Amino acid sequence: MDPQILGPLVPIAAIIAFAAVKIARLRANNSALPSGDVTARLDALESGLQGVQQELVETQERLDFTERMLIKVREDRQIDGG
Repeated sequence: MDPQILGPLVPIAAIIAFAAVKIARLRANNSALPSGDVTARLDALESGLQGVQQELVETQERLDFTERMLIKVREDRQIDGG
């Protein structure tokens, strides 16, 4: 997938997941006692969100590496051709 497209999609997915966790927590806090099912679902959402955040970090690292490599190739071409 094109890095220009992937770049904005990962943070958007992370934001959506974070918002879903927040909304679920607010709903759970409004009821007297959250059921075990709600707590389990919140834990699963938090775990999923942490996974998305880790993927975002890894994707950003790969993007940074790719950008550095592209800059190096361009600089090498300018030196060789210029």
